[in-house]
Amino acid sequence: MTAESLLETNKTPDGFSETPFYISARVQNARAQRTLKHDDAFIVLDSHGDLGASAGGQDGLFHRDTRFLSYLEMVIDGVQPMLLGSNVRDDNSLLTVELTNPDIFADGELILQKDTVHITRNIFLWQDTAYQRITFKNYGEHPVKLAATAYFGSDFADIFEVRGMRRQQRGMTKRHVAAPDTVILTYAGLDKKTRRTTLMFDPAPDEITTNSAAFTVELNPAQEKAFFITAGCDKPGDDKPVRFIAGFLAARRQLREPIREATTIETSNDIFNEILSRSMADLSMLFTETSDGPYPYAGIPWFSTTFGRDGIITALQLLWFNPSIAKGVLRRLARFQATEANAESDAQPGKILHEMRGGEMAALGEIPFAHYYGGVDSTPLFLVLLGRYIERTGDMDMLRNLWSAALAALQWIDGPGDPDGDGFVEYQRATEEGLANQCWKDSHDSVFHSDGRLAVGPIAICEVQGYIYEAKRRMARCARLLGHYDHAQQLNAEADRLAEKFEDTFWLEDLNTYALALDGEKRPCAVRSSNAGHLLFSGIVKPERGAVVASELMRPRFFSGWGIRTIANDESRYNPMSYHNGSIWPHDNSLIALGLARYGAHDAVERVFSGLMDSAGYMELRRLPELFCGFQRAKGRGPTLYPVACAPQAWAAGSPFALLEASLGFEFDPAAREVRLRNPRLPEFLDEVLIKDLRLKGSSADFLIRRHGSDVSVRPLRGGDDLRVTVVFGAKP
Repeated sequence: MTAESLLETNKTPDGFSETPFYISARVQNARAQRTLKHDDAFIVLDSHGDLGASAGGQDGLFHRDTRFLSYLEMVIDGVQPMLLGSNVRDDNSLLTVELTNPDIFADGELILQKDTVHITRNIFLWQDTAYQRITFKNYGEHPVKLAATAYFGSDFADIFEVRGMRRQQRGMTKRHVAAPDTVILTYAGLDKKTRRTTLMFDPAPDEITTNSAAFTVELNPAQEKAFFITAGCDKPGDDKPVRFIAGFLAARRQLREPIREATTIETSNDIFNEILSRSMADLSMLFTETSDGPYPYAGIPWFSTTFGRDGIITALQLLWFNPSIAKGVLRRLARFQATEANAESDAQPGKILHEMRGGEMAALGEIPFAHYYGGVDSTPLFLVLLGRYIERTGDMDMLRNLWSAALAALQWIDGPGDPDGDGFVEYQRATEEGLANQCWKDSHDSVFHSDGRLAVGPIAICEVQGYIYEAKRRMARCARLLGHYDHAQQLNAEADRLAEKFEDTFWLEDLNTYALALDGEKRPCAVRSSNAGHLLFSGIVKPERGAVVASELMRPRFFSGWGIRTIANDESRYNPMSYHNGSIWPHDNSLIALGLARYGAHDAVERVFSGLMDSAGYMELRRLPELFCGFQRAKGRGPTLYPVACAPQAWAAGSPFALLEASLGFEFDPAAREVRLRNPRLPEFLDEVLIKDLRLKGSSADFLIRRHGSDVSVRPLRGGDDLRVTVVFGAKP
């Protein structure tokens, strides 16, 4: 993901240039943040339900990479209400904030005692509009009269400005009162596009200006009154929003739609059930309905858009559970596959999209991400997902429809992806505006030599060679299904040659692992990294060396007790608080766990699974974040959070499902209508797992898995002759 980047014109206080596209973290928000999302709009609020009311906030109402509302604060009699509590519903559909009045004085005299008026703010998103209902209830013995005022404004900042970028020029903003109940904020962008925020109030305020709306709230004892505010993104001034309850019910229905065909999982562990429920709710919120089907946007706040790598990995994590997600991801990425070379966007024919953006800066070319292809791994991972999707579903129509995209991707791998023809795919940005590192660890300092020197490109990152190996193996199977037997044989031969050369070139005998990368002079980056776990995931590693790599990843230098660090703690650039050089990423661990299972390291799978689930138990809402710090686990203490991690994040939310797959060893045979569990195990924190409505070729099955020490039993509950569930032991043929 494009996670650490900004233009070189930005300077730090000591005068050094900041890293391109860096995410600024200068001041921590004084209030906890809450997030909601619906399709292409999301909102980041503070715990009081306000926007921009406390120092350090990067909150706001965003739509297609533009902040349409940067300030919205409610005060009563000129003072902030006191917070009682705020919670997002379990399904992410609604934020409820409960407040009360502080002691209110006039001319030194107490006129309203604290805790007399209960104030409830209910907020949700629906169809590019933020809805808010503010309810006041008098619990006192006497009538109450309050002045409630909502202050508002918008900077119409591009998402990259919010992240910290500074621009030489901006467009023009204006605001006007369009009606007694309506204010319109307008931004005429340098991209010749006009963006508009329409604020509507119901009932009409007693006083309305271009930056405030004031209401008089009069309440008898036990009386309750409600006021409504909507903020629409690019809505016409006369486009009336739907009623609050009708919109809320519609929003809830749509949130449930992506999981309608998903399998249900129930376990004997209540905390793990909560983690699964939170992950599923977060994924449902991050799914965005596109013309190609639902697509998992990467994360909030910085990555709420289409990312190739993130969407593919999320679909892989959920493939056993809900293969329909992969279908939408594959279709969308095939539609945006590059067809011509473009240096500014790092595009080459056949490459799969890395990122797309819809804001003003992308439209003007101030950032290269309108349609950006600077990801070396999205293309082979696209082929891996396609191959695994076909194996999971037997969907030959999908294979035929996407075969031309697959061929174009293979041609890129063998052509522009390997410019020097040495058999390894490499990356190097075409212009200084692109990403320096184009693997999943895309921060500027994530690829380096053992002495800490940064690698200079073109760089052949190790895991991408593994992805290509698996891609060619799976495309060989697909070619055979389509009757292209000669092409299948050729692809298998190419995969064999790649695996042999990879072993000879990347293996580091003294470190018992594979080099992180080869630099531009073909020198190995002799660094112990979690990237080697992705090689296990791909299957490129020889079995005897797979066991060595698995053992190395579970040593204390890597495994913190919470998870596997991105690099070992004795490497030169190790920093447990860094983005990629010593932190712990749930998605990274989930792919490693799938690789460990592939090589029979089931005890290691259980340790990784247990560590990550223990960490989630400490997280707010039981939500796994994008990453957290790599400090060693200490008795009686939870994990250390990373301050600007996205939460929710799609591939973090998908991790518990991939970890369950790694433990249970799911395999699917559509032709035989059979679900197999290969060498299934359950970690000690799970005694039972109930799988309901697991689907294959129009049939479904329910079954119960029960742990007996290190063994499990599987009891079918529904299915029978139409869909069989079997247990197999030993390595996959």
